[in-house]
Amino acid sequence: MKPMKKNILQSKIARNITKLSLLLTIGVTVFPACKRSYLDPDPLSLYEPGKTFSTKSGLDAAMAICDRHLRSYWTYFEYTDLSLPISTEYMFSDVAVAAKTDDGNIFADIATRLTPTDLPERVPYFWNESYNGIKYANTILSFIGNVEGLDENTKNQYRGRALFHRSFRYLALCFEFKDVPLVTKILQIPKINYRSTKREAILQMITADMEQAVAWVPDQAQTNLIGLVNKGACRQLLIKCYLATGQYDKAIQQADILINSSGYSLMTNTFGNFVSPYSATWPVTRNVVWDLHRPENKAINANKENILVMLNRNATDMGIKMNTMRNWLPLMDGTGVTSPDGRQALRYFATSNANYRAQYDYTHAHGRGIGHIRPTYYAQKAVWYVNGVNDAGDLRHNTAVGNWVSPESLKYNDPTNATWFGQNVRLRSTTGTLLSNDTIRTYFEWPHYKYYVEDPLETQNANEANHRGGAGDWYCYRLAETYLLRAEAKFYAGDIAGATADVNTIRRRAQCTQLYTTVNIGDIMDERARELNMEEWRFTEMSRVSYCLAMSGKPDERGTTYTVANLAQNSYWFQRIERYSDFYNKGKVTVRSRSYTMAPKNINWPIPQSAINSNGGARLSQNPGYSGYNVGIELWQTWQDAVADEDKN
Repeated sequence: MKPMKKNILQSKIARNITKLSLLLTIGVTVFPACKRSYLDPDPLSLYEPGKTFSTKSGLDAAMAICDRHLRSYWTYFEYTDLSLPISTEYMFSDVAVAAKTDDGNIFADIATRLTPTDLPERVPYFWNESYNGIKYANTILSFIGNVEGLDENTKNQYRGRALFHRSFRYLALCFEFKDVPLVTKILQIPKINYRSTKREAILQMITADMEQAVAWVPDQAQTNLIGLVNKGACRQLLIKCYLATGQYDKAIQQADILINSSGYSLMTNTFGNFVSPYSATWPVTRNVVWDLHRPENKAINANKENILVMLNRNATDMGIKMNTMRNWLPLMDGTGVTSPDGRQALRYFATSNANYRAQYDYTHAHGRGIGHIRPTYYAQKAVWYVNGVNDAGDLRHNTAVGNWVSPESLKYNDPTNATWFGQNVRLRSTTGTLLSNDTIRTYFEWPHYKYYVEDPLETQNANEANHRGGAGDWYCYRLAETYLLRAEAKFYAGDIAGATADVNTIRRRAQCTQLYTTVNIGDIMDERARELNMEEWRFTEMSRVSYCLAMSGKPDERGTTYTVANLAQNSYWFQRIERYSDFYNKGKVTVRSRSYTMAPKNINWPIPQSAINSNGGARLSQNPGYSGYNVGIELWQTWQDAVADEDKN
């Protein structure tokens, strides 16, 4: 794909990110980093925030950090190529579970394992990185007034984008961790006596902030800068804020504007570049869903569905390998899956290997997985049934066109196995013998159209038998979600016909043969699972919807109603875990002496004990059910009181 000269943020900004990120860390202090070492002199303090952020280039670099760190929730893997942060979100949902069965600490027994002092997988990352993002946004908001040469309109654009980044993080924190400290400014000295602020108060503040951001931030068409926060992204976040504050009519109004009069539209026909990798092995019949999810097409002008894309390009200083295929595909290249005669079912040969056959090159056509997480039966099978019918026309679940892969659609590919070479893989022999010794990790289906992200260095290396997944642009927001958010708002508002029409619009684009005659909240959440896999933060959205559903008083698909005050004991999120996950709390699956368990309290993650300890001047509120919970701990009831307290020490 050719670089877009006007569409991408200047590379020199990206090259300044590391230096500026260090400056933000050592030059300003903000919760939760309240250690004594932050007061010590540091030779690197020659970077002076007052000077750095007095120029437009300094602000641009700070904004680039905000954008980069937004993307990191989907791409960050630190010093290991396992466990993208987004995977953790899916382990807490109805659609996936941890699957790396050779890990003695596999995150399966969540109900007992998740504690304030034991936060496995990337749970701590969501706390720390969200507060980092808040810090970067607050830096822009704190220093924008000192920048000379910018008119007030331009300054407001920076303010609006910073408010987006801050509000995005706080919305996530509110539905991951519930009541959290509210930080809205850069402090000159450490503060170690924060109180938690009630979730409802934070939601009120970020709703007002996003109303202001929508007014200030221009449309993408006005800037021609793909990847920079735009008015459409602000509207999308505002819709979620309105839903979370019970303002359904306002949510519908904002969705109407995005859908009808902001220049966006669902992509219903093929467009952009047709990329069909290794068609000799896995041919793809060109279709709109395939084109929509090619990294090469996500940020092009022809894509009218993209609201906010996170730029992540191979061979650029903005590119981070995502290893999507390594993390999310089954471990089929091993002895765990065999042919009926007991030989290894699939072999992942390098192209230089004498046994390599182009028609069975699953290494490069799909990628070499290790099954860090795996989809539930619901995600693979049950969710695709609508009106009691398995909708074979749905392009998102279609093996015939190449979008979806099941193990049975693959063929035994070891040419030295003359008996079974070229025949379809099977789970059981004709006598019923199981041919997989680990169906959790080695045998499941996946959406090829979503997970295939090429790494050219690995595919072009004739001696490379790995293909783990390269860098690729990724959606943060697109219009399909707007339709589903509007459907949710209409459901709460009592407009079931309107909600049904919105869900069916998404289904028609996917060429589904089964449409809904009426929808409930379960149907809307099902459609989100089909459409937004690995785009939405599935756990956070389920937590948010549980809160919104309780607040609305509407029943779920089983007729159950909920209360906000009782969500830690019974929530829609937990009921979906109970009903739709075939792993959690079923007592049927044990891995390394760990059973898959989830508890109602896990709708909110525990406040990290490290954050509580570092805030020595006051007690942060721990969530119900976790060690340290104390109903008597005082919280800020309004965001105004929390903000007024920030300058006090």
